[in-house]
Amino acid sequence: MPKTISTLALGGAAMALTATLALAHGDVTPQAVNTEGLPAVGDEWLTENPYRAEEAGQEVWEKAIAIGDSGYNQNCARCHGLGVVSGGLAPDLRFLEAEEYGDEWYVERFQYGYTQNGITKMPAFGELLGQEAAWAIRTYIETRPDQDQIDELTPELLALRDKLAAMADGGEGDADAIHDELAEIAGGIETLSGAPVADSVASRAAHILEKGGDDAYHKAAETLTIGLSSAH
Repeated sequence: MPKTISTLALGGAAMALTATLALAHGDVTPQAVNTEGLPAVGDEWLTENPYRAEEAGQEVWEKAIAIGDSGYNQNCARCHGLGVVSGGLAPDLRFLEAEEYGDEWYVERFQYGYTQNGITKMPAFGELLGQEAAWAIRTYIETRPDQDQIDELTPELLALRDKLAAMADGGEGDADAIHDELAEIAGGIETLSGAPVADSVASRAAHILEKGGDDAYHKAAETLTIGLSSAH
C-alpha cells in the first residue's frame, strides 16, 4: 500500500526548518515556467488539481508532468530535493496526499509562501508563476515513484537498459518483449502520495518504445541510465 503522511505532519516539518534553510528559500528567484500546451484554468485559484488523468485525460496529464518536472527542478529542487526526494530539512512533498485536502495545503503554500518570525522560509510563487505552472508542478510531485521500489528493481531495469543499448548499436533483440516487461514493471510501482499511477523511469522508457522511431532504443536506454543515476 502507498505510504502517506498527513498535511498536518508536513506543516509541522515546515515549521521545523532551520534558519539556514530559511535563508536558502528566501534567496530563491522564481524562474518562469512555460505552460504552453496546458488547458487554461482561469483566474480564480482552484483547490483541486485539474490536470489529473481522470479529469483532464492522459495527454494533458503527461504534458503536465513534463512541464512540472522542469518547473519543479528550476524552482523547488534546491530546497525540496532533486526528484522531490528531500534531504531531511524541507518537507518531503512526495508524501502529500493526491486528493483535495493535500491540494489545498499545497496551493496555499505555493500562492502565498511561508513566513515565520519575519523570515521568509518559502517565497510566494503564485503571482509570479501562475496557476497552470502551480498545478503542473503539483502533478509532477504527486506522481513520484516509491524510491524503495525503484532501488529493488534497479538490477532488472539496468539489464533491460543494456539490451536496449546493444540494440541501438545494431544488436538483435525483441523490442516488444522489452516494452511489455517495462510496462509490467511500471504498473507495479506505487506513489507515496496515493496517486494511482507513478511516473517512473520504467514507464518513461516504455512510452518511448511505444512511440517508436529510429532512435527509440537509444532514447529508452538513455532514459533508464539517467533516471536510475539521478535517483541515487
